[in-house]
Amino acid sequence: MAGLPTRFTIKELETATASFQFQALIGEGASGAVFKGALADGSTIAVKRIKWQPSGEEEFRTEITVIASLQHVNLVRLLGYCHSPRGDHYLIYPFFENGSLDAWLFKDDQKRSQLTWALRCDIAVDIAKALAYLHHDCHHRILHLDVKPANILLDRNFRALLSDFGISKLIGRDESSVMTRARGTAGYLAPEMLVPHAISTKSDVYSYGMVLFELVGGRKNFMLVVDGESRQRQSSYFPQIVREKMVQGKLMEVVDESLVRNEEIREEEVSVLVRLALWCIQGNPELRPSMTEVVEMLEGRMPVPVPPESSMFVFNFLDVEEQYSISIRAPEDEFAQIPAHTLSISIQSGG
Repeated sequence: MAGLPTRFTIKELETATASFQFQALIGEGASGAVFKGALADGSTIAVKRIKWQPSGEEEFRTEITVIASLQHVNLVRLLGYCHSPRGDHYLIYPFFENGSLDAWLFKDDQKRSQLTWALRCDIAVDIAKALAYLHHDCHHRILHLDVKPANILLDRNFRALLSDFGISKLIGRDESSVMTRARGTAGYLAPEMLVPHAISTKSDVYSYGMVLFELVGGRKNFMLVVDGESRQRQSSYFPQIVREKMVQGKLMEVVDESLVRNEEIREEEVSVLVRLALWCIQGNPELRPSMTEVVEMLEGRMPVPVPPESSMFVFNFLDVEEQYSISIRAPEDEFAQIPAHTLSISIQSGG
């Protein structure tokens, strides 16, 4: 049927990717690897190979079920799939020349500077519109549950598309939340996802807010820094730094230095993104805006009030105080010093 994903054979995919040779590898995550390939008609594709495991089977079926029926300019389109008798499963997507957002945002100054302030604002709007569509415009509400730079792809014009629906959840239009085990990526998980609690569209809003901070700062929200005097490593939580700078009237100090050196950036525009990000990561989900409201604020149709100075919870994934083994996705590289599937949590309330 027109518009539905095509079922590929494993031989077709092996031909397209030169038998999944290392040279074709363009990305690797917790559930598998992504290879660049070319079909017989000359079109370039990205093939996601999902390792066989019980969770992989679930992820494969979920992604096909969720994304096959979606049509939005800011959502990655599923071209096809392959259920291999060997065990591994495959999902086929269009290939995007500029890769994922994290490949630009967390690199050297020269590469980060190419992601201009205007482009970053456009990316913020693109992903907000994608999430608003998932939350409010589909037959079922769709919770993405893994919003992060690695799952935001950029086309040749740097327009952003949301990808990877492997752990998404569908809830009825008359339902406001759903109970599920903690899944996602450390550093982007909403507080309610780390304890037995119902999650909702507001959980995606939290993750989106964390991405906004990284767009502004061109750095990861959780980093280890070395103290100049003691030479001891200390954790740095960027949203907390941003809040302090905003209160001090020094907001421009949190903007990615690679941008400040090369272009004029209006503080009013920075203030909009920062205030909005702080609203999105409120500890109480009820205080967070909906994604439709986020779009309205970004496009100037709604004001962004000053967020409250309290009720922001800090999840410090770098300070080792107490360890909890929970079912989460191991981050790609930012917490490499923490053993896989182990999350160190420190929670503070207040400003």
